[in-house]
Amino acid sequence: MQTSQPQPNSTEENEITLGVGMGPLKFGATQDEVRALMGEPEEIEESEEDDEFEHQAWNYLEEGYSLYFDREDDYRLSCIETDHPGLRIFGEPIHGKSVKEIQDLMSRHGLSSTEMEKMEEGAVRLSYEKEMIDLYFDEDELQFVNFGVFINDDLDVQWPA
Repeated sequence: MQTSQPQPNSTEENEITLGVGMGPLKFGATQDEVRALMGEPEEIEESEEDDEFEHQAWNYLEEGYSLYFDREDDYRLSCIETDHPGLRIFGEPIHGKSVKEIQDLMSRHGLSSTEMEKMEEGAVRLSYEKEMIDLYFDEDELQFVNFGVFINDDLDVQWPA
């Protein structure tokens, strides 16, 4: 009998599961479900009127999370941005890793980056477009990650089961 990887059961684990969420935070969760799990956010930001996607961002500043809920998706959790130092992916800690270390980790799991962009003041954004994850580096150290629910070629959201 094959044993599966144990799934983390607290946000303390900060394990990113691509297309699914992080720890117990699952994409597709309602605002009430997120509130029950995380408590009240320290601040809620509304998108600007001219934004392409109307959304709310719930900021948990002390924990280092911003959670995004798109109006188009009935305000279900669709994206997470975090700079939490305990961040993990594929079971490995990633905060502070170099671009090359992240590329090597991702490629060991069959993923190749689709884009690397140098941003202002020497920061770098490494994107894995199909996997819906952007990793941001400063001075070649991973600072924060933005990742979201998968979207298919027809631009339909693929909520996790």
